[in-house]
Amino acid sequence: MTETLFLSDSDVAGLADPADYVDAVRDAYRQRGEGAPAEPRTKLLNESPPGMFTAYAAVLPETGAMGGYMYSAGFADADAWFVTPLFDADTGEPLALIDGARMNPFKTGAAGAVGVDALAREDASTLAVIGSGAQARGQLRATATVRDFDEVRVFSPTEANRESFAADADDWLDADVEAVPSSTAAVEGADVVVTATNASEPVFDSADLADGAHVTAMGQYNPEKHELDAETIERAVYVPDLRDRVTQDAGSFLHALEEGVVTEDHVHAELGDVVAGNAPGRVSEDDVTVFDSGGTGIETAAAAYMLYERASERGLGTEIEFAAASDALTGE
Repeated sequence: MTETLFLSDSDVAGLADPADYVDAVRDAYRQRGEGAPAEPRTKLLNESPPGMFTAYAAVLPETGAMGGYMYSAGFADADAWFVTPLFDADTGEPLALIDGARMNPFKTGAAGAVGVDALAREDASTLAVIGSGAQARGQLRATATVRDFDEVRVFSPTEANRESFAADADDWLDADVEAVPSSTAAVEGADVVVTATNASEPVFDSADLADGAHVTAMGQYNPEKHELDAETIERAVYVPDLRDRVTQDAGSFLHALEEGVVTEDHVHAELGDVVAGNAPGRVSEDDVTVFDSGGTGIETAAAAYMLYERASERGLGTEIEFAAASDALTGE
């Protein structure tokens, strides 16, 4: 038997701030760039009732942890459930089982922020956010820790949602936050653009994107979803979280491939390679850069281990027991 820490949603709440997630996730991507194993998601679909079961994982050797997400969405109650198993990378023993929903916008936002830090211009001061849900909020909170923005423009199709988002962000962010009536108004002249939607069509026109801008796109984890048009992919120094994911479910890149404007050789490097210094990010101030963030076990395992360590230090969580296979399989 080994003792494993179960962390409930209330245990996870307030354990870390956005900058803590960004630091953990940046280091995890550095490890990926230095050879840490990670695989794209596996997604299984259920027809009746309609639903999805997804899993992905990574090993972080220097952290000494391995884990990832398993989650379901849809089904009869049309809700989602996130479970994060975390293991010791030295012994293989289970360290923690975490109710992972609360950390989702933070760890995904942290991945986006690492992309901004690695690829955006150092003097970036204007941010466009397209989307107004939990993921957009997570992206904004994390991205604001890596660049000092003077101006933030928010667009989503529902006026009440974008107004509420902007008002909330204006309370805590040291920048001028404005809800704008169109994606064009958000994107024109922006130094950094974050798209956090579930759109199946492009959410802005490449012609609106200034030379030198960086785009973090995180709603492209399905071949049918492409937040970015083919022209933006063609213009960009294109950096995905995982290269193997690009031809599996990176919707915007797949669409650009279908349009014939890029080939698979258009992939510049994985984010981990840029963070680790194995590949350059932007070469020119005029480069358009794109970080395609579809979700991996890299940020998930990193965030989970950080939460596990903090909970352990504070005496949070409930100890549960797991039986070793050598005992359980023999019935002894």
